[in-house]
Amino acid sequence: MRFASHSAQHAPILHSGTPDSGILMIVLILTSNSPLFPTKKLSASKGLSSKASDKRESQDPMETKKDSKEQTEKKVKVAVLGSGSYGTAMAYVVTHKGHDVMMYSRNKDVVKSINEKHVNPKRFSDQKLPECITASSDIKEVLKGASLVIHAVPAQHTPDFLGKIAEYFEKGVPIVSTAKGIHVKTHRLMSDAIPHALGKHAKDIPLVYLSGPSFAKEMVKGHPMAVVVASHDIKDAEKVQKMISSVRFRCYASDDVIGVEVGGALKNPLAIGAGMARGLGFGQSTIAGLVTRGCREMRQLAMALGGKAETLAGLSGVGDLMLTCFSSLSRNNRCGRMLAEGKTVEEAFKAIGEVVEGVPTAHEVVRLAEQHKLELPLFRAVDAILSGKVKPEAALGMIMGRSLKAEKFH
Repeated sequence: MRFASHSAQHAPILHSGTPDSGILMIVLILTSNSPLFPTKKLSASKGLSSKASDKRESQDPMETKKDSKEQTEKKVKVAVLGSGSYGTAMAYVVTHKGHDVMMYSRNKDVVKSINEKHVNPKRFSDQKLPECITASSDIKEVLKGASLVIHAVPAQHTPDFLGKIAEYFEKGVPIVSTAKGIHVKTHRLMSDAIPHALGKHAKDIPLVYLSGPSFAKEMVKGHPMAVVVASHDIKDAEKVQKMISSVRFRCYASDDVIGVEVGGALKNPLAIGAGMARGLGFGQSTIAGLVTRGCREMRQLAMALGGKAETLAGLSGVGDLMLTCFSSLSRNNRCGRMLAEGKTVEEAFKAIGEVVEGVPTAHEVVRLAEQHKLELPLFRAVDAILSGKVKPEAALGMIMGRSLKAEKFH
């Protein structure tokens, strides 16, 4: 497997916060002048009045009035492949620009409910979707006339899925992949697995990869957030950036595909580790140490594969890592906690009810660590637990009992 090195275009970085009060306060301070927040700057002493807060909470986020600038953008059709949590959330945020969206789902009951009731019965059934979102089980119908395709199928199913429908993609229409992880069967990152799956059609399709701190549940509630879109051709990333960015979903562009992908994929096993720490009864100090050292390990592997270290200091790296490690909304985090509490991997999967990408990714990271002669103790510890080689308590000793060293950035 070969990874090419690409120079990164540096853009301003907006760091995302976590549900914890201390970190949330920092984020509020840092983002007080952010273009993500169209409201007036709040006084640090007065804060948001309870009346204003009540009014904001009472508003239906699905009916939020679009920014006037967004309404003037060219209206196009956007195809979303996948009707899971993130596919549904991406369909929603794209409507901020006034685009029409057609979702692909194999489940005919889901299609009928979206078209007739404007509700996805499997995901966010309490949220009404905009009427400009429709659905179909006919992949040809979904892709026909689309100016943008958003791929929201889990990483382990991505190559087979795209390979079967490759001939239906139109030339020149960008595909934005939100799949995060390393494909276990082929040992490929998505930026390698997707072109391979598309075969001869890949050369005619701009490929873009989206990553960053963005929980689907918060996306459909209209919470402001920032992500990064990356492509080997920065112009393709910028095109997608303009098509889907809004005051509630801000996109930054990058040409460091490897760095962005590594950040999006590797934060998942670390989030499992953070969940395990919580399940063992440890607090924020433990999680903060895991996040900091984990980000260093992510940088090491990204650089070994041809990515840029600075990319891992941005949205797809430390941003996404903070979000998943500190929040129980993360599937990977919840999985780790359940494992620490005594559940098996299979039992945790069943309880969560959705794909936990960090489990297969953990073993792939260790394989890459061996290939590139990297230590990566945190990833090795998580993989050892998931493989049943050690218990969470013993893994803590593996990490904390290592020989003492100087702190280094790389």
